[in-house]
Amino acid sequence: MGFLESKDDGLANTTDVITATPDVSIHDILQKMQLNFIKRIVIDVEKKPVGIVTERDINKFLENDNTARALEEIPIKHVMKTNLITITGGSNDHLNQAATRMDTFKIGSVIMVDSDGNLAGIITKTDITKVYGVICGGKFQVKDYMTKKVFTCRKSDSLRFALNMINQNDISRLVVTDNNGKPLGVITTNTFLIHSSYFTKNKTRTRDYLFSIDSEKMCVGDLVSKELLTVNLEDDLSLAAQKMIKNQISGIPVVDNKNKLVGLVSNVDVVHAFVNVESTDHLLEYSKFY
Repeated sequence: MGFLESKDDGLANTTDVITATPDVSIHDILQKMQLNFIKRIVIDVEKKPVGIVTERDINKFLENDNTARALEEIPIKHVMKTNLITITGGSNDHLNQAATRMDTFKIGSVIMVDSDGNLAGIITKTDITKVYGVICGGKFQVKDYMTKKVFTCRKSDSLRFALNMINQNDISRLVVTDNNGKPLGVITTNTFLIHSSYFTKNKTRTRDYLFSIDSEKMCVGDLVSKELLTVNLEDDLSLAAQKMIKNQISGIPVVDNKNKLVGLVSNVDVVHAFVNVESTDHLLEYSKFY
């Protein structure tokens, strides 16, 4: 039992698949995520996908687990999601199919299988964002698709408060602001992963995973980077997509001309725009025949 790294069999614009079997531990999954700079791993049995686990799934599980079990003792099958959304590879519009399913089911990836149901690849929001940034310039502005409801916190807020906010609202990030609402940074689920006691202090129990005794005294400002990347609400959405890919992030605060926080644009929004671009272009192509 263990991990498998497989290629996408020549299918364009899909992410290489890193998989594991259901009995692999949370410890091994986390190590694999950190080593490969990824946020999700497909769980398979004899090349058949049976589940998927994400960074957010593990964060939520560990926050709610009050036992003293070691991470090596908990198989990932207790954390993974089994309601998989798949498409069959080989079609010319597999990107549009995948984006449509992501947009409809509010998921971060779609698993690609071959005609026998074997794992063939995975298409993620990052893949769609990368394509959008290259081919969809001039279609939409950031303000057309940004999310206006932004979850925020202050630099002085505790890490526990920030993590609870993220998990309770089922989001991936909080925008950190000053007392006047000016954006100062972003804290994400990955921030907690890379600064966890598990990785920094060799902790092994689930109750020690996210917080040590010292971290209860730490605040959001202790972990937030001093460099803040933003986009203007009037910017082309393809520019925002390019910035996400270049900086390896999945969301960017949106500001107006006075540098006031007015929204957040993420790869979820880019996927939604991609679906609409494809639908519009197909309608225009179809209308040529009438």
